Amino acid sequence: MIKSNFHTHTNLCDGMDTPEDMVKTALSLGFTALGFSGHMDTEIHMDFDAYRKEILRLQAEYKDRIDILLGVELDTLYDPAIAKKAEYVIGSTHYIPVIRKDAGSGVTGRFLPPEEVKIPAAPQNVVAVDSSVEEIQRLCDEIYGGDWYALTRDYYRTEATVSNRFPCTFIGHFDLVTRFNDSMHAFDETDPRYTGPALEALEYLAGKGIPFEINCGAVNRGRKKELYPRMEFLRALHSFGAEIVISSDAHDRFHLNGGFDIAENAAREAGYDHCLTLRHNADGAVVWEETPLG
Repeated sequence: MIKSNFHTHTNLCDGMDTPEDMVKTALSLGFTALGFSGHMDTEIHMDFDAYRKEILRLQAEYKDRIDILLGVELDTLYDPAIAKKAEYVIGSTHYIPVIRKDAGSGVTGRFLPPEEVKIPAAPQNVVAVDSSVEEIQRLCDEIYGGDWYALTRDYYRTEATVSNRFPCTFIGHFDLVTRFNDSMHAFDETDPRYTGPALEALEYLAGKGIPFEINCGAVNRGRKKELYPRMEFLRALHSFGAEIVISSDAHDRFHLNGGFDIAENAAREAGYDHCLTLRHNADGAVVWEETPLG
């Protein structure tokens, strides 16, 4: 079983427990490392300086018992300047920038290479794909005329730009746009109109050498039946030679290792025999190491 987690939220953003409570629980689970990754996005963001101060305090206090890392979950559309103060960065896409179809932005239409996608440096009008059923339905109806495949295409086109907008350590919950699809059945996740753009984005980011997260959050909280990314995409990642990280996306201490057994089984089924974990080396730098599965 994996004994570390690098996608961890606390009461300093939208989590339930204090960072120190998370550390104590990690120790009780036999963890050797714990990475904090508070949200920095348009709607959920921390007082980063206060967050950094607290994580550095915990690093010093628990340095002989567990390796604590200072990370951030940075949204693709958020100001990347904040990432300069973090030891690692999860690149996640929660939003689609809402730009009129007649604005000549290049955001809608055919699937463009990420270098050609023109997204404002700090979009003012964004809509979250994971906030509520009502919100994503409104987004689809008002902006996309009810065309879910156009919406998902633009989601993956935005996702594909993350490596060009800032350096990210790994990609978080790649197919988050499916957050409510188990209940809504809004689009067919096996339809080429959905899988085509997703696989293009997947291959592009994998080609950049960026590891992908197997995110257990929606499964361990009973929100979805399948992990992010779905098995079809996980197999594709393996065929593209991409590395993986297993994360619980914990928002409370009770889910720090939630779903790890499911994720390990899925990874092995997709062809993986190891995942990556982060640690500080002797010089204090954050580095990757391989951890066998099973």
